[in-house]
Amino acid sequence: MSSANLADVKLNGVSASEAVVNAAIAGQFNVPVIMVSGDDAAVKETTALLGDVEGAIVKWNYGFHSARTLMPEAAYDLIREKVKRAIGRIKEFKPYKIATPIQLDVRFKNYRPAETLSYLRIVERTDARSIRFTGKDMTEVSKFIEFILTYEPGLAP
Repeated sequence: MSSANLADVKLNGVSASEAVVNAAIAGQFNVPVIMVSGDDAAVKETTALLGDVEGAIVKWNYGFHSARTLMPEAAYDLIREKVKRAIGRIKEFKPYKIATPIQLDVRFKNYRPAETLSYLRIVERTDARSIRFTGKDMTEVSKFIEFILTYEPGLAP
């Protein structure tokens, strides 16, 4: 889920990063998230919502196109350490569950995707750059997210 095109994604009114969306998908199947790896912002966002999951920060975000990163071997070592620690605490973690039906609100940086998607009967346009979709569960919501992230109106066979 790229911030190049999306301004916000909400599940039942709560802003959700890609990690949180994936945690909600796993939660639907009673699978807890025990560890997250990524940049400092991703780990902070994920732990803020999911709680005390193990976090391996392997890069620090400086801007949209720049970051300071660990060398690959150091990143592998850190991830390995955090996974081992998380597995040792496995009984402490609970699946991240979202009440159903699930209301997905997506705010685009441009008006065009909201306008185009609003022609679908299953989509409500909530303002110039935002849409709402309600799915019966995270599987349905995740399929819709995949659709809106990959749909290109100009594609031709």
